[in-house]
Formats: sequence, C-alpha cells, structure tokens
Amino acid sequence: MAETKKINPFLKQVLELGPPLAFFFIYLHLRDDMFTWGGTEYSGFIVATILFVPLMLAAMGVLWVLTGKLSRIQIFTAFMVVFFGGLTAWFNDESFFKMKTTLVYGFFAVMLGIGLLQGKSYLAYVLDEMLPMRHEGWMILTRRLCFGFAALAVANELVWRTLSTDLWVKIETFGFPLALMGFLMVQFNLLQGYMDDPDGN
Repeated sequence: MAETKKINPFLKQVLELGPPLAFFFIYLHLRDDMFTWGGTEYSGFIVATILFVPLMLAAMGVLWVLTGKLSRIQIFTAFMVVFFGGLTAWFNDESFFKMKTTLVYGFFAVMLGIGLLQGKSYLAYVLDEMLPMRHEGWMILTRRLCFGFAALAVANELVWRTLSTDLWVKIETFGFPLALMGFLMVQFNLLQGYMDDPDGN
C-alpha cells in the first residue's frame, strides 16, 4: 500500500475547492453566450460543465501525485461528475448535471442508512483515523448525517426543478457545502462527550 504523504493544507484546499469555484466563475462568464460545435448549439452552462470535468480530474490527479492517496468519496464524486458531465454534453441537457448532486447526496444517505440497519457506521470506517470517537458517538453522527444527506438531496431536487439555473449554481457552489459544513460543526460540538481521549484521562 502506498504511503500517504502530507501536503500543505492550503494547497490541499485549493485543489479540492478550486474546480467548483472555477466552474462557478466560468459559468458566470459564459452564461449569456451560445456556442456552436458540429452544427449543435450549446449554452454557457453546458460549456462550463464540459470545462469543469477535466479541471476537476486534473486537480485530483495533482492531489493523488502529491499525497499518494485519494479517498473513496473523492473517487466516487469524480466518477459521478465525469458520468453526468458526459451525459450533459452528449444529450445537450443541463438537467443531467443538476441531478448529479441529488444522486451523490442520495447515495451517501442510502449507504449510511444500510450501515445503520446493520448496526455499523460506515462513516467511522472512512473518518475514524481523523476523528477518534466511541462507537455510540459514531452511530449518533451517522444517523444524523444520513438524514442530513437525504435532506440535501431533496433540497437539490426542489432547487433545480423550481428555481433558475443562476440560483442553482450559486446554491450548489456555496449553499449546500456551507450548510453541510455548518451541520457537521454543530454535530461535532454536540458529540464532544463521545470523543476518545488519547491520553486516557
């Protein structure tokens, strides 16, 4: 197994958050334009999606080279972006890329739910090394995050089906990630009593 190498935390954040931010700014620049390739017209959103896919893959490639490792979540998310980005370009239909967010959040909710039915926390399997916590705490966090991902999946469906593309792009880029981050921060604070003390005190 390849050894995981440490990199500058700021650089790691740039590589992880850079592609979504690049998509946001490319979309803002191209949203009012139409492009014709091979006799077919493509909107600025479609072109921004097409450009986003190689940008994200390049950033993940650099991250893999620098760290020697990619998480299962990163690999799954990359697959979903490539797959639905490809469908978006092939069918010239932006709804495929918008649905991707629903399916990603929905998949996470289903996987966590399956683990809960088995009395396990798949979340602990992924994050236990970074966040030492007792089994009871992991089960509580997994249960809450399962419902949280399900809520985000439903929210994405409501947003892209009822609101404008402009609003969806803004909520997708900033709203959902900030909501998830805030939710996790609150949960970690609430679950402090379940954290393992490395000193045994």
